[in-house]
Amino acid sequence: MISILIILFGYLFGSIPTAYLAARYTKRKDLRQYGSGTVSGSMVYEHVSKLLVVPVGLFDVFKGALPTWLAFQLGLGDAVGVAAGLAAVIGHNWPIYLRFTGGRGLSPFMGLLLVIFPWGFVWILIFLGIGFALGDSAPWAIASLFLMPFLVYWLSGPDASYGAIAGMLLLTFAKRLEANRRSLPVAGSERRKVILRRLLLDRDITNHQEWIRREPE
Repeated sequence: MISILIILFGYLFGSIPTAYLAARYTKRKDLRQYGSGTVSGSMVYEHVSKLLVVPVGLFDVFKGALPTWLAFQLGLGDAVGVAAGLAAVIGHNWPIYLRFTGGRGLSPFMGLLLVIFPWGFVWILIFLGIGFALGDSAPWAIASLFLMPFLVYWLSGPDASYGAIAGMLLLTFAKRLEANRRSLPVAGSERRKVILRRLLLDRDITNHQEWIRREPE
């Protein structure tokens, strides 16, 4: 019962839409109508405030770290700790408070890693930094997840890390494909192209800047 409650807490805590609240109460904007349509720190950076993204990002990391840490403090084991952290990722991606339209979950996953495998946190941060410098972090985020098992093996990290990474990859691809219920083109080559772009680039069109700078008509 305690394990179930901790996992449920992870989901509800992860569901707190930090980026949405920051945009709503500072600029009266609904982030779901801007840029990629994700409720994320990156959209806060693009459409609200470049400074505000810092507290938003830190709290999103905390959303994944706290449930994971609590599970370990209560002696519930690796599996429950990882499950609680991934539940926070699910809450971030599909928040109950915003009718299940959320972000991509990388920040709370980094919080999970901060507890079970801190080098993984640093690893993703490096990849995101490279992506930011090159102007497109989405493919670098996926690359960091795919390559992280090698880092875990090289550094003799905890076995629980492998399950956490596998879970995060599944959640990432599911969220990118679902894209907050954004409709796909009708069947055909364009539909296949959009699906591929979503999975690899996290967007529906080729031009990254055009995609993230979109505003309501």
